[in-house]
Amino acid sequence: MTKTSPTLPNELHGDVLALPSGPLAEASLAAARAAMHPSVLNHCIRGFYWSRLFAAHKGLLDDADYNEELLFAANVMHDLATGPNAPGLLRFEIESADLAAAVLTGLGTPARDVDKVWEAIALHTTPQIPARMGLLTLLTYEGIWIDFGKNADLVTEEQTRIHAAYPRLQMVRHLADEVLAHGARSETAAPPYALTYQLAQERAADGVTSMERGVINGPWRE
Repeated sequence: MTKTSPTLPNELHGDVLALPSGPLAEASLAAARAAMHPSVLNHCIRGFYWSRLFAAHKGLLDDADYNEELLFAANVMHDLATGPNAPGLLRFEIESADLAAAVLTGLGTPARDVDKVWEAIALHTTPQIPARMGLLTLLTYEGIWIDFGKNADLVTEEQTRIHAAYPRLQMVRHLADEVLAHGARSETAAPPYALTYQLAQERAADGVTSMERGVINGPWRE
């Protein structure tokens, strides 16, 4: 039996590639463009699409806590620490969250919303915990991990258009390289048991990380 993605709500049909507009979205995207390798930037934008589709498939678009602008900000800035402005003193997840919070604070975004985006980014590599947190953290986590192949069946019908607009460009290799480069800047940037520490051990052992293997052997292949 062939698996297909569930039927989408009417508001998403024909508008899958729409992005939020306005100062918050524009500033988030500008910060991401300035910091990231093109393949990593595309990954972050795809994460937003996957997050929104996940919300649609789960019937969460009408949830009172669903906020598309914040969802875009959390996704598009979740890898900011792979760029030149990260201090390289803490885990890349934390420094990405700090950099994103600075962007939003500079726009005058309410502190409670800044905190939500910070949390979503800081926890985006942490399994199990996002499901116990707020909707933004959950959707951000799920969207990002769809780009690594998890729950890819939920986006079967939409993925061709999204990948055509924002191609992968060997994303997983570039992202692994950038995360490892950040982690190599100090011992505190890759503490034991953190994702970066694990990836560094794997890369040193046989030249490839489990993150890379997972994507290469998964539905997206790169």
